[in-house]
Amino acid sequence: MSNNIVLGTATQQNLLALQNLNTQLGTTQGHLATGLAVSSAIDDAVKYFQAQSLTNRADDLSTRKDAIAQGIQSLTTATNGITSVISILQQMEGIVNGAATQTSAQRASAATQFSTLGQQLSTLLNDASYQGLNLVNSTASNLTLQFSITSTSKLKIAGQNLLFSKLVTGGKAQVLGSKAGTGMMSVKFSAVSNKVSLFTNVYNALQTAVFKAQAAAQTLGTNVNFLQTRMSFTQQYITTLQGGASDLTVADVNQESTNLVTLQTRQQLALQSLSIATQSEQAVLRLFH
Repeated sequence: MSNNIVLGTATQQNLLALQNLNTQLGTTQGHLATGLAVSSAIDDAVKYFQAQSLTNRADDLSTRKDAIAQGIQSLTTATNGITSVISILQQMEGIVNGAATQTSAQRASAATQFSTLGQQLSTLLNDASYQGLNLVNSTASNLTLQFSITSTSKLKIAGQNLLFSKLVTGGKAQVLGSKAGTGMMSVKFSAVSNKVSLFTNVYNALQTAVFKAQAAAQTLGTNVNFLQTRMSFTQQYITTLQGGASDLTVADVNQESTNLVTLQTRQQLALQSLSIATQSEQAVLRLFH
C-alpha cells in the first residue's frame, strides 16, 4: 500500500509555482537585508571573485596609505629638527660676530656659549626621531616606502648626518677643536690671534652650515609634498576600487523593493490559484455528506 499523496495536475502546477515564488521571495529579502545582490560565489562566481580581487587590492593600498602617512610624519619630524638646527646655527653666528670685538673675559664666556649650543645642536638632532627612525643624524638611516605590491613603485629617502661635527666644516681649524670621542665642538676664542680674519672664517663656516641645513630641509620638504600627492592619489584609487567592487555585488534597493512587492502580489495570486485548483477535491468530499 502506497503512502504517497497524489495531487491533481492543476494543484501540482500551482504548488510548484508557489514554491518558486517563495524561493524568489527569500532571495529578494536576503538582498534587502544584506544590501548585497552577490554575497557568495554561489550567487554569481564571476562577479564574486572579481569583487573580492578589487576589495583585496583596496585593502592592500589602504595599508600602503597608512605607511605613507607614517613616512610623512618621519619626514616632518626631520624637517622640524633641521629648522631648529638652523635657528641654533644662527645663534652661534651671533656669538661669533660679537666675540670678534669682545674682551678676553667676554670671549671666554662666548666660547662656553658657543660650545654649549654646538652640543645642544647634536643632542637635538639625536632626539629628532620618529618611531625609531632618525633621518638627520646618520647617513646610514633610510626611509623606504613601497606604494604597490603589484609593482616596483617605491621611494627611498636617504638619511643625512647634520650633527655639528659633520655639518660645520672648513675655515675653522684654528678656532674650533673636536672633543675626542664625543663629536662635540669646543672653542677657545680667548687664544685667537688675528681675530678678525679667523672669526670671519668661523662665521663663514657657520653660514655654509646653514645653507647645507636649508638644502637638506628643502630636499625632505619636496619628498613630503610628493608623498602627500601620492597619498591623495592612493585614497582616490582605493575609492575607485571599492566602488567597482560595490557595482558588482551591491543590490539595487529600489529594484529589490519593487521585486519584493511584485513577488508578494504574485504569491497571493498563487495562493488563490492553488485554492481554486483544490476545489474539485473538496467537491468530491461533499459527496460523502
